[in-house]
Amino acid sequence: MPNESLIATDPIVAQNFYLEIAGENIILTGVSGLDVEADVVSIQQVGKTGRSEMVKTRGNINKAADITITRMAPMDAMSDPIWKWFKDIRDKGMGGTARTATRKDGSIVLYDGAYAEVGRFNFSKGWPSKIATDAVSTDSNEAVKETITLVIERLDRVK
Repeated sequence: MPNESLIATDPIVAQNFYLEIAGENIILTGVSGLDVEADVVSIQQVGKTGRSEMVKTRGNINKAADITITRMAPMDAMSDPIWKWFKDIRDKGMGGTARTATRKDGSIVLYDGAYAEVGRFNFSKGWPSKIATDAVSTDSNEAVKETITLVIERLDRVK
């Protein structure tokens, strides 16, 4: 008797992913903000019978939420690519010709239990706007994590 399961493929396991940016593969412990959204424009009008109608249509803006990534804090922040990138933006700014040099394209890559790529979110013109380090405590036994906010201009799921 053939297998008549409704689910034909294994699900993507939420714990298998990493950040790929500027030739670097950065191991992460969490990602949020993978929201792909089109702008909605609402128009209300009254027809000849006096009845009010609401029409919703696509606007001209594709919205891109900030991506929030979490990872283990690096031992040497000053040799870490994300810290260097953030520090350059914070210290030198983003104006003039630096506008394109400071923004980078990248991907959040998802893979299955056999480590085959099964999903990819590509983002455009991203840059780190914030790095938050976990609180530290003498009675903690946990690794210190960082939460990094990446501001992006576009996000597309391509796989």
